[in-house]
Amino acid sequence: MFLSFRGQDTCVSFTSHLYASLKNKGITFFKDDHSLQSGDHISTSLLQAIKKSRISVIVFSKNYAQSRWCLQELVEIMACHRTIRQIALLEKVKLTREISDGKNKIPHKFLSRKI
Repeated sequence: MFLSFRGQDTCVSFTSHLYASLKNKGITFFKDDHSLQSGDHISTSLLQAIKKSRISVIVFSKNYAQSRWCLQELVEIMACHRTIRQIALLEKVKLTREISDGKNKIPHKFLSRKI
């Protein structure tokens, strides 16, 4: 399983909870915790992780589409969905209240709805 998410939006809340739940259930997955600098390109190893996954979960948040890296992941996920029938799940996360740590906005509370 591959998790695609915008770290600045969901890493410390929704994605970390999802990560813990999957791990507790014994589900093998790939979650990239490294951040790229603006303008960097997606790594070959990340593309391979997407291609090798049977399922991809896209955690779609407010700023997901503003990330070039997230969009590159999404393009690869959708290509795998079309060509190798990889299952792609979209989880839309609505941030209801945010607090700032000085650098990033951190979701304090969130609602989730499957699309």
